[in-house]
Amino acid sequence: MSPADNEIRIRGLAIGARPRTDWTLDEVKALFELPLFDLLYAAQWVHRQHFDPNAVQCSTLLSIKTGACPEDCAYCPQSIRFDTGIETHDLMPLDEVRKAAERAKAAGATRFCMGASYRGPKDRQLEPILEMVREVKAIGLETCVTLGLLREGQAERLAEAGLDYYNHNLDTSEAFYPKIITTRTFADRLETLRRVRAAGIKVCCGGILGLGESREDRISLLHVLATLDPHPESVPINRLVRIPGTPLENATELDSFEFVRTIAAARVLMPASHVRLSAGRTEFSEEMQALCLLAGANSMFYGEKLLTTANPSTADDDALFARLGLVRESAPVRDESRSAVAT
Repeated sequence: MSPADNEIRIRGLAIGARPRTDWTLDEVKALFELPLFDLLYAAQWVHRQHFDPNAVQCSTLLSIKTGACPEDCAYCPQSIRFDTGIETHDLMPLDEVRKAAERAKAAGATRFCMGASYRGPKDRQLEPILEMVREVKAIGLETCVTLGLLREGQAERLAEAGLDYYNHNLDTSEAFYPKIITTRTFADRLETLRRVRAAGIKVCCGGILGLGESREDRISLLHVLATLDPHPESVPINRLVRIPGTPLENATELDSFEFVRTIAAARVLMPASHVRLSAGRTEFSEEMQALCLLAGANSMFYGEKLLTTANPSTADDDALFARLGLVRESAPVRDESRSAVAT
């Protein structure tokens, strides 16, 4: 029997190590509402069936185009609708992106993520980004982009350039979604994910906690993610960074244990996916970060800045890793067949 065939039972719930996409909403709710220590045990058990429990995948994120986004996402300082005082800039030159990727690799990152504040790129706007993907890939890093909604044929062009991952978060539950964003629908996001998957690109998709959503919304978000077939290979879990000038600047802070509970549930529901600690880590204590890692998070953004918000320094993360006995996950073996297509 392989490890993926194993299962344990906790308070009547069967917890398996094999990925499944037929979770019911009631099953996700029962899992999420287990006593926290039972849930942490289940998450740690599942985690060890698929991953080295002491290794963390490290990605670096770069904003290659900042601000002037026409969308009205209530959490985002890059929306043209809000006065947040961020410095905007058009698409970065290729040479600057290459140098940033080289620095990221030297620091220990294995994936380089590039974000551009579009509703969705036009075909002419996609051209220079395709070249960025090729350049970063040539450095020896995995590549990821987040560009908003994709039109027909654009995912295929990104795949041909050698893109490894496309990030497109669902953000929250379908029911709560209209209270956060009105300029695109939940269905729009699912359609972009469908196009990405059909093009053979790996999916990076998660959500943001602390938007004012209920526990039921968090359970519903996890249910949607866990019933995507296949699961997203990367699942970023963000905690809202309350940016002055955005509609959510005074949002009530999410309970830390609720965040940990969401991480643990995500690990059990998507056992073979990387679960990433994303935005909001600057507000976490080291003990809180350690608890999230114990709960099954095994990926994080590495570097002092995300798209527009701060992130713990690489020195702080290295020190935390040393204290916990953690190591950075090695870069995956490059798929030469994908490389051949990209040339």
